[in-house]
Amino acid sequence: MNLSPAAPAAPPASYYSRRPPRWLGRALLSGVVTVFAAIFVWRALGSLTSLIVNLIIALFLALAMEPMILWLVKHGWKRGAATATVLFSLLAAAAAVIALFGRMFLEQAGDLIQSLPSTYDSVTLWAEKQFDVVIPEMEDLQAQLLQDYGNEVASRALAIGTSVIGGLFAFATILLVSYYLAAAGPKFRASICGWLRPKNQTEVLRLWEITQIKISDYINSRVVLAAIASFFTGVFLTIIDIPYALPLALFTGVVSQFVPTIGTYIGGALPIVFALTGGSWQKAVMVLGFIILYQQVENMWLSPKISARALQMNPAVSFVVVLAFGAVFGALGAFLSLPVAATIQAVATTYLRRHELVDSHMLHDPAPGDSDGGDEESDSAAGADKSTAAAARATAHDTAADGLAQPGATGSGSQSSNS
Repeated sequence: MNLSPAAPAAPPASYYSRRPPRWLGRALLSGVVTVFAAIFVWRALGSLTSLIVNLIIALFLALAMEPMILWLVKHGWKRGAATATVLFSLLAAAAAVIALFGRMFLEQAGDLIQSLPSTYDSVTLWAEKQFDVVIPEMEDLQAQLLQDYGNEVASRALAIGTSVIGGLFAFATILLVSYYLAAAGPKFRASICGWLRPKNQTEVLRLWEITQIKISDYINSRVVLAAIASFFTGVFLTIIDIPYALPLALFTGVVSQFVPTIGTYIGGALPIVFALTGGSWQKAVMVLGFIILYQQVENMWLSPKISARALQMNPAVSFVVVLAFGAVFGALGAFLSLPVAATIQAVATTYLRRHELVDSHMLHDPAPGDSDGGDEESDSAAGADKSTAAAARATAHDTAADGLAQPGATGSGSQSSNS
């Protein structure tokens, strides 16, 4: 007689269907932790936006100083001393320019701001007469501005002192980080490559070198071209007696170089407007002629010589990049957009493979006098030429193979070569 206890009956299938799996609790906990971590990182990045922008500026400044630092190092300077000399030379040059033109610039800029209401009234009157439109008065715009943004303007006015202190702190941060990045140089790159495999080290150093050359050439060429454009524009505006020549020239030079495609027209429009408000359309025409002439000289002679090695970008792409960065990061983002885009383009040109183009009439303009079917005929003719050339090469190859296969051919060839 079997007295062993009976095995417990298995629970029904519905029991397992109602019980959650064991991994569900861990998955929910991991999801909650991931969401909170993502929120924390997002808020942290939002709080560190200004610091990230300062670090990007410092990196670009270090890359821009690198050619001058390397020149001094090749002439026997220590890298730290060369970096300090270049950095303080740039600061001294900026201080000298501010000392020479700072007071004049501030006076003319103040007068320019005070004259904006009268300039707006003059432009409004001219537009209403020419186009029969009604434009709001300056007082109405000011009232609307105060009504919409009065509280924000008041809060910003109360925070002017804090902004000044923050600006000085940001300036010191940029200078300090730029100095250490440029002074470290090879040591900084070695510390990064120490964490990578030898193959990856080669790729990182290659990418660093390409980016350094392109960005430094781009920034330096833009700054030089902006300085030249500001100088000649200021001289011309002073000669023809346009008011506020210095701030207008600086605005024209900077905008024309750092805002692609339409920067020249935006920069040149402001001096033309002030010439028109002065009641002299002749001077406005002279300013327009000077801007067009200088643009041609810059495009044909200055820019190819100064920015020969700089990374060239498509004007439409540059314009879209400036708009996008300006919308996301503000005015400073628009200023930094082109160097960032140049870096991305340098990386893309280094690592993305380009292929041979196919032979198609869609890749070139038709020749003068071609008929409607000329493109197809040219494609077919090109295909026929390629087929003929391929057949000729095949025939020549077969002939050479037959010659090598004959015993006398090799001997005669060697005899002729000996003779």
